[in-house]
Amino acid sequence: MCLKNPLKPQYNGGIVVNPEFNNGLNGWTLLGDAKIENNVSSDGNKFIVASKRKGPYHGWVQVNHGDDANVAVIFKTQSGFQHAAWAIAKSGCWSMFKGGLVVNASGPAQLYFERLTYGRTIFRYKLFSQEEWTSHLNQSIEKVRKSKVAIQVVDSQGKSLPNATISLVQGRANFPFGVAINKNILNNKGYQNWFFSRFKYTVFGNEMKWYSTETSQGKINYSTSDAMVNLCKSKGVSIRGHNIFWDDPKFQPYWVLSLSPQQLSAAATKRVGSVVAKYKGQVIHWDVVNENSLQFFESKLGANASATFYRSAAHIDNRTPMFLNDYNTIEDQRDGASSPVSYLNKIKQLRTQGYAGLLGIGLESHFNTPSQPYIRSALDILASAKLPIWITELDVQTGPNQMLNDKARATLSHEGFYGTTNAKGYFETSLFHGDYQAVVTHPSMADSSFHHNLTVIPTYYI
Repeated sequence: MCLKNPLKPQYNGGIVVNPEFNNGLNGWTLLGDAKIENNVSSDGNKFIVASKRKGPYHGWVQVNHGDDANVAVIFKTQSGFQHAAWAIAKSGCWSMFKGGLVVNASGPAQLYFERLTYGRTIFRYKLFSQEEWTSHLNQSIEKVRKSKVAIQVVDSQGKSLPNATISLVQGRANFPFGVAINKNILNNKGYQNWFFSRFKYTVFGNEMKWYSTETSQGKINYSTSDAMVNLCKSKGVSIRGHNIFWDDPKFQPYWVLSLSPQQLSAAATKRVGSVVAKYKGQVIHWDVVNENSLQFFESKLGANASATFYRSAAHIDNRTPMFLNDYNTIEDQRDGASSPVSYLNKIKQLRTQGYAGLLGIGLESHFNTPSQPYIRSALDILASAKLPIWITELDVQTGPNQMLNDKARATLSHEGFYGTTNAKGYFETSLFHGDYQAVVTHPSMADSSFHHNLTVIPTYYI
């Protein structure tokens, strides 16, 4: 958000001391030898100006006419430093930080602004309890992922049956939800039965990557990925194309690392033309450059390398969205290269460098200890790009705090739902969008039961 005039702090400034500088510099101190003073704009806005700064944490400065600055908010508590938010401070306007963090200690905290070589910012903070976060998440789940459902049970003459027992067992979800698969699924019926009974979406672990399909230069082999594609298509499962390139030097085909820039450009051009033409129209997305923040190809081929790949892929398959796919954007607040604002900069760079086709945001989501406030704020920032957002590689490390893991199990489980019809034969509940089998029993049915399949869809489809 970039405004001509700043808004008032929400929640009266929340937990920040003297958020609008109505009491001078009370609550605001300086680290280092910089100079700090109050100032007031012509429209009455109060702000701080810092000058002669020599370190990364030295307060605020007014934006000069220069480049935008990537700025972080950092909290220092008894447990150490924690990143809470990122923003891009732009010349000539006010930028807002949006973020959050979980603090597992009580007491005073210090607020730092990192890399404010250029920047001028306004702040909003609010302290939420875990109960408030859980309530908010549940409300969002009800709104986005579930619908109210009323099921009426009647007999063969159309007469309502009260006190009938309904058991609902969820099958495949109706919204995009899947897991990665590997080549072992090709000859394992148990694996196939487990996967295809639950999921409508998938991505291949390694089988479509460059180092798997061209192990030796010029010797391209798609036999394994072909077999997996054909199997998924026969079962109606959608596939993400992962990936055309991986911007990490450790995960290139071994022969790529010895190529000259000219040779690498030729090999990369051939790779795009080969894999995209091979699976054109058979995948729902292309991860064109995976983990672009590592910039292997940019370091070899120049700053326009990624944009060139995106344009080339879209030229071959212009109906399939081309995705960025990066890590640490919502997992780790400390990684400035992958922060939400850095991600938006990558999107802007692709557009500036000439890619005008379909585009999507992929988030790898490899969590250690998830921070729900930061995840939410990061997604809000990314949503400002108005592009599709997919969580592409979700996993959570084993540990004592598994909020995200527990929430995923709770919201996407395949446990049954049970209920009893009322006096008019109705059973009402809220169900996740997807396929269900309903099993109905009633005293009038003796020992028999009635089975019926149904699908719950979002109301905006109707």
